[in-house]
Amino acid sequence: MGGRIDAAAMSVGEGRVLPRPMRRVVRFVVSLCSGRIAIPAHTGKVSLAGYCSAVVLYGIVAGGHGQAVMQSLTTGAGFAIEDVRVSGNQHTSEIDILQLLGLDGSSSLLGLDIVAARQALAELPWVESAEVRKVYPRTVEVVLREREAYGIWQHGTELSLIERSGSVIAPLRDNKFASLPLFVGRDAETAAAAVEGEFEKFPGIASRVKAFVRVAGRRWDIHLDNGVIVKLPEDNVGQALAQLSRLDAEQQVLSRDIAAVDLRLPDRTTIQLTPEAQERRMAAVEERRKMLKKVGQNI
Repeated sequence: MGGRIDAAAMSVGEGRVLPRPMRRVVRFVVSLCSGRIAIPAHTGKVSLAGYCSAVVLYGIVAGGHGQAVMQSLTTGAGFAIEDVRVSGNQHTSEIDILQLLGLDGSSSLLGLDIVAARQALAELPWVESAEVRKVYPRTVEVVLREREAYGIWQHGTELSLIERSGSVIAPLRDNKFASLPLFVGRDAETAAAAVEGEFEKFPGIASRVKAFVRVAGRRWDIHLDNGVIVKLPEDNVGQALAQLSRLDAEQQVLSRDIAAVDLRLPDRTTIQLTPEAQERRMAAVEERRKMLKKVGQNI
Protein backbone atom coordinates (compact mmCIF):
# COMPACT_ATOMS: atom_id res chain seq x y z
CA MET A 1 0.00 0.00 0.00
CA GLY A 2 2.76 2.34 0.99
CA GLY A 3 4.60 1.70 -2.25
CA ARG A 4 1.50 2.52 -4.31
CA ILE A 5 0.97 5.75 -2.39
CA ASP A 6 4.51 6.89 -2.96
CA ALA A 7 4.23 6.06 -6.64
CA ALA A 8 0.99 8.02 -6.93
CA ALA A 9 2.46 10.91 -5.04
CA MET A 10 5.60 11.07 -7.06
CA SER A 11 4.29 10.34 -10.60
CA VAL A 12 1.34 12.18 -12.13
CA GLY A 13 0.34 12.06 -15.75
CA GLU A 14 3.09 11.52 -18.34
CA GLY A 15 5.78 10.65 -15.83
CA ARG A 16 6.04 14.12 -14.28
CA VAL A 17 7.26 14.25 -10.67
CA LEU A 18 5.38 16.37 -8.10
CA PRO A 19 7.29 18.93 -6.02
CA ARG A 20 8.20 17.81 -2.51
CA PRO A 21 5.53 19.96 -0.68
CA MET A 22 2.80 18.56 -2.96
CA ARG A 23 3.86 14.99 -2.21
CA ARG A 24 2.96 15.51 1.48
CA VAL A 25 -0.46 16.90 0.54
CA VAL A 26 -1.17 13.92 -1.71
CA ARG A 27 -0.06 11.46 0.97
CA PHE A 28 -2.35 13.19 3.53
CA VAL A 29 -5.38 13.11 1.21
CA VAL A 30 -4.86 9.46 0.31
CA SER A 31 -4.44 8.53 3.98
CA LEU A 32 -7.57 10.47 4.93
CA CYS A 33 -9.62 8.76 2.22
CA SER A 34 -8.33 5.32 3.09
CA GLY A 35 -9.17 5.72 6.80
CA ARG A 36 -5.63 5.64 8.05
CA ILE A 37 -6.18 9.10 9.68
CA ALA A 38 -9.03 9.32 12.19
CA ILE A 39 -11.11 12.53 12.41
CA PRO A 40 -12.03 13.63 15.97
CA ALA A 41 -15.72 13.24 16.85
CA HIS A 42 -16.47 16.96 17.40
CA THR A 43 -14.45 18.36 14.51
CA GLY A 44 -17.58 19.23 12.55
CA LYS A 45 -19.16 21.11 15.46
CA VAL A 46 -15.97 23.00 16.17
CA SER A 47 -15.59 23.91 12.52
CA LEU A 48 -19.19 25.09 12.31
CA ALA A 49 -18.75 27.18 15.45
CA GLY A 50 -15.57 28.70 14.06
CA TYR A 51 -17.28 29.47 10.77
CA CYS A 52 -20.24 31.13 12.52
CA SER A 53 -17.87 33.14 14.73
CA ALA A 54 -15.97 34.33 11.69
CA VAL A 55 -19.21 35.40 9.99
CA VAL A 56 -20.37 37.29 13.09
CA LEU A 57 -16.98 38.99 13.48
CA TYR A 58 -17.01 40.03 9.85
CA GLY A 59 -20.52 41.46 10.25
CA ILE A 60 -19.48 43.46 13.32
CA VAL A 61 -16.44 44.93 11.59
CA ALA A 62 -18.24 45.58 8.29
CA GLY A 63 -21.13 47.27 10.12
CA GLY A 64 -18.82 49.57 12.08
CA HIS A 65 -19.80 48.15 15.47
CA GLY A 66 -16.37 46.89 16.48
CA GLN A 67 -15.66 49.74 18.89
CA ALA A 68 -19.03 49.39 20.61
CA VAL A 69 -18.65 45.63 21.04
CA MET A 70 -15.13 46.06 22.41
CA GLN A 71 -16.36 48.70 24.84
CA SER A 72 -19.09 46.38 26.07
CA LEU A 73 -16.83 43.38 26.51
CA THR A 74 -13.99 45.23 28.26
CA THR A 75 -16.41 47.16 30.47
CA GLY A 76 -17.95 43.90 31.64
CA ALA A 77 -14.46 42.60 32.32
CA GLY A 78 -13.84 45.35 34.92
CA PHE A 79 -12.26 48.13 32.82
CA ALA A 80 -15.13 50.64 32.92
CA ILE A 81 -13.88 54.22 33.40
CA GLU A 82 -14.98 55.35 36.86
CA ASP A 83 -12.65 58.28 37.59
CA VAL A 84 -11.47 61.19 35.41
CA ARG A 85 -8.80 63.46 36.89
CA VAL A 86 -8.49 66.84 35.18
CA SER A 87 -5.83 69.46 35.91
CA GLY A 88 -4.72 72.73 34.33
CA ASN A 89 -8.26 73.75 33.35
CA GLN A 90 -8.71 77.28 34.66
CA HIS A 91 -11.11 78.33 31.87
CA THR A 92 -12.20 74.97 30.39
CA SER A 93 -15.05 73.22 32.19
CA GLU A 94 -14.80 69.55 33.14
CA ILE A 95 -18.26 68.98 31.65
CA ASP A 96 -17.00 70.06 28.22
CA ILE A 97 -14.03 67.72 28.58
CA LEU A 98 -16.16 64.71 29.54
CA GLN A 99 -18.64 65.35 26.73
CA LEU A 100 -15.87 65.74 24.18
CA LEU A 101 -14.25 62.47 25.24
CA GLY A 102 -17.61 60.69 25.12
CA LEU A 103 -17.32 59.30 28.66
CA ASP A 104 -20.84 58.28 29.66
CA GLY A 105 -20.26 55.90 32.57
CA SER A 106 -20.11 52.79 30.40
CA SER A 107 -16.92 53.65 28.51
CA SER A 108 -14.03 51.20 28.64
CA LEU A 109 -10.47 52.21 29.48
CA LEU A 110 -9.15 49.69 26.94
CA GLY A 111 -11.37 51.14 24.22
CA LEU A 112 -10.34 54.78 24.80
CA ASP A 113 -8.33 56.16 21.85
CA ILE A 114 -5.64 58.34 23.46
CA VAL A 115 -4.49 60.02 20.23
CA ALA A 116 -8.03 60.91 19.18
CA ALA A 117 -8.77 62.21 22.69
CA ARG A 118 -5.75 64.54 22.62
CA GLN A 119 -6.67 65.87 19.19
CA ALA A 120 -10.27 66.48 20.26
CA LEU A 121 -9.25 68.36 23.41
CA ALA A 122 -6.80 70.52 21.45
CA GLU A 123 -9.80 71.87 19.47
CA LEU A 124 -11.31 73.49 22.57
CA PRO A 125 -10.92 77.31 22.49
CA TRP A 126 -8.75 77.71 25.58
CA VAL A 127 -6.62 74.56 25.16
CA GLU A 128 -3.09 75.02 23.83
CA SER A 129 -2.06 71.39 24.39
CA ALA A 130 -3.47 68.33 26.15
CA GLU A 131 -2.11 65.10 27.61
CA VAL A 132 -4.36 62.09 28.20
CA ARG A 133 -3.14 59.07 30.18
CA LYS A 134 -4.71 55.72 31.09
CA VAL A 135 -4.27 54.64 34.71
CA TYR A 136 -5.41 51.03 34.96
CA PRO A 137 -7.84 49.66 35.77
CA ARG A 138 -10.47 52.46 35.80
CA THR A 139 -8.92 55.99 35.71
CA VAL A 140 -8.18 58.58 33.02
CA GLU A 141 -5.86 61.55 33.67
CA VAL A 142 -6.24 64.74 31.58
CA VAL A 143 -3.60 67.46 31.87
CA LEU A 144 -4.31 70.71 30.00
CA ARG A 145 -2.11 73.64 29.13
CA GLU A 146 -4.34 76.64 28.46
CA ARG A 147 -3.74 79.76 26.43
CA GLU A 148 -3.14 83.07 28.22
CA ALA A 149 -5.42 86.04 27.56
CA TYR A 150 -3.43 89.20 26.84
CA GLY A 151 -6.08 91.70 25.83
CA ILE A 152 -9.57 92.37 24.48
CA TRP A 153 -10.01 93.06 20.77
CA GLN A 154 -13.04 94.99 19.56
CA HIS A 155 -13.79 94.49 15.87
CA GLY A 156 -17.08 96.02 14.84
CA THR A 157 -19.55 95.14 17.59
CA GLU A 158 -17.74 91.94 18.55
CA LEU A 159 -15.41 91.57 21.53
CA SER A 160 -12.83 88.77 21.57
CA LEU A 161 -10.06 87.67 23.90
CA ILE A 162 -6.64 87.55 22.24
CA GLU A 163 -3.20 86.17 23.04
CA ARG A 164 -0.06 88.29 23.01
CA SER A 165 0.59 87.07 19.46
CA GLY A 166 -2.79 88.42 18.36
CA SER A 167 -4.43 85.00 17.96
CA VAL A 168 -8.10 85.03 18.93
CA ILE A 169 -8.92 82.74 21.87
CA ALA A 170 -12.68 83.05 22.24
CA PRO A 171 -15.50 85.63 22.30
CA LEU A 172 -15.68 87.73 25.46
CA ARG A 173 -18.62 86.41 27.52
CA ASP A 174 -18.26 88.01 30.96
CA ASN A 175 -16.56 90.86 32.81
CA LYS A 176 -13.88 88.87 34.64
CA PHE A 177 -11.39 90.03 32.00
CA ALA A 178 -12.36 93.69 32.29
CA SER A 179 -8.91 94.64 33.60
CA LEU A 180 -7.22 93.62 30.33
CA PRO A 181 -6.30 96.37 27.84
CA LEU A 182 -8.80 97.08 25.05
CA PHE A 183 -7.60 97.23 21.43
CA VAL A 184 -10.02 98.56 18.83
CA GLY A 185 -10.02 98.38 15.06
CA ARG A 186 -8.77 96.40 12.09
CA ASP A 187 -5.31 94.86 12.58
CA ALA A 188 -5.35 96.06 16.19
CA GLU A 189 -5.01 92.52 17.52
CA THR A 190 -1.74 91.83 15.69
CA ALA A 191 -0.12 95.18 16.59
CA ALA A 192 -1.38 95.23 20.19
CA ALA A 193 1.70 93.87 21.96
CA ALA A 194 4.06 96.27 20.17
CA VAL A 195 2.23 99.47 21.13
CA GLU A 196 1.43 98.30 24.65
CA GLY A 197 5.12 97.58 25.14
CA GLU A 198 5.97 101.21 24.35
CA PHE A 199 4.03 102.31 27.44
CA GLU A 200 6.10 100.21 29.86
CA LYS A 201 8.56 103.11 30.31
CA PHE A 202 5.70 105.49 31.13
CA PRO A 203 3.61 103.80 33.83
CA GLY A 204 1.91 107.07 34.79
CA ILE A 205 0.38 107.34 31.34
CA ALA A 206 -0.15 103.59 30.91
CA SER A 207 -2.25 103.39 34.07
CA ARG A 208 -4.69 105.92 32.60
CA VAL A 209 -5.19 104.25 29.20
CA LYS A 210 -8.72 103.01 28.64
CA ALA A 211 -8.41 101.89 25.02
CA PHE A 212 -5.91 101.64 22.15
CA VAL A 213 -7.67 102.55 18.88
CA ARG A 214 -6.01 101.57 15.61
CA VAL A 215 -6.31 104.25 12.90
CA ALA A 216 -6.11 103.21 9.22
CA GLY A 217 -3.92 100.24 10.16
CA ARG A 218 -0.93 102.60 10.60
CA ARG A 219 -1.01 104.40 13.93
CA TRP A 220 -2.84 104.65 17.27
CA ASP A 221 -5.18 106.99 19.13
CA ILE A 222 -5.02 106.45 22.89
CA HIS A 223 -8.22 107.06 24.89
CA LEU A 224 -7.56 107.96 28.53
CA ASP A 225 -9.83 107.37 31.50
CA ASN A 226 -10.85 111.05 31.65
CA GLY A 227 -11.90 111.15 27.98
CA VAL A 228 -8.73 112.80 26.61
CA ILE A 229 -7.54 111.39 23.28
CA VAL A 230 -3.80 111.23 22.56
CA LYS A 231 -2.99 111.02 18.86
CA LEU A 232 0.29 109.15 18.42
CA PRO A 233 2.52 109.30 15.31
CA GLU A 234 3.04 106.37 12.98
CA ASP A 235 6.73 106.15 13.94
CA ASN A 236 8.80 107.10 17.02
CA VAL A 237 6.00 106.36 19.45
CA GLY A 238 8.43 106.28 22.37
CA GLN A 239 9.66 109.78 21.57
CA ALA A 240 6.09 111.10 21.43
CA LEU A 241 5.25 109.50 24.79
CA ALA A 242 8.35 111.07 26.34
CA GLN A 243 7.17 114.47 25.14
CA LEU A 244 3.69 113.85 26.56
CA SER A 245 5.17 112.75 29.88
CA ARG A 246 7.20 115.99 30.13
CA LEU A 247 4.18 118.15 29.32
CA ASP A 248 2.11 116.40 31.96
CA ALA A 249 4.85 116.67 34.59
CA GLU A 250 5.44 120.37 33.92
CA GLN A 251 1.94 121.62 33.07
CA GLN A 252 -0.44 118.81 34.14
CA VAL A 253 -1.80 118.89 30.61
CA LEU A 254 -3.66 115.58 30.92
CA SER A 255 -5.60 116.86 33.93
CA ARG A 256 -6.86 119.98 32.23
CA ASP A 257 -10.15 120.53 30.44
CA ILE A 258 -8.93 119.41 27.02
CA ALA A 259 -10.28 117.05 24.36
CA ALA A 260 -7.12 115.85 22.64
CA VAL A 261 -3.35 116.05 22.44
CA ASP A 262 -1.96 115.72 18.90
CA LEU A 263 1.58 114.35 18.82
CA ARG A 264 1.62 113.25 15.18
CA LEU A 265 4.16 115.94 14.16
CA PRO A 266 7.57 115.57 15.84
CA ASP A 267 8.21 119.33 16.04
CA ARG A 268 4.75 120.45 17.14
CA THR A 269 2.28 119.54 19.89
CA THR A 270 -1.31 120.63 19.39
CA ILE A 271 -3.82 120.85 22.23
CA GLN A 272 -7.52 120.68 21.40
CA LEU A 273 -9.88 122.13 23.99
CA THR A 274 -13.26 120.72 24.85
CA PRO A 275 -16.27 122.75 23.56
CA GLU A 276 -16.95 124.02 27.07
CA ALA A 277 -13.34 125.06 27.60
CA GLN A 278 -13.30 126.73 24.20
CA GLU A 279 -16.40 128.75 25.09
CA ARG A 280 -14.82 129.85 28.35
CA ARG A 281 -11.63 130.82 26.54
CA MET A 282 -13.55 132.84 23.96
CA ALA A 283 -15.47 134.58 26.72
CA ALA A 284 -12.22 135.38 28.55
CA VAL A 285 -10.65 136.73 25.36
CA GLU A 286 -13.70 138.91 24.70
CA GLU A 287 -13.66 140.21 28.25
CA ARG A 288 -9.98 141.04 27.97
CA ARG A 289 -10.59 142.85 24.68
CA LYS A 290 -13.30 144.96 26.29
CA MET A 291 -11.07 145.81 29.21
CA LEU A 292 -8.23 146.88 26.91
CA LYS A 293 -10.65 148.98 24.87
CA LYS A 294 -11.96 150.66 28.00
CA VAL A 295 -8.46 151.39 29.25
CA GLY A 296 -7.59 152.88 25.87
CA GLN A 297 -10.62 155.15 25.95
CA ASN A 298 -9.77 156.39 29.43
CA ILE A 299 -6.29 157.30 28.35
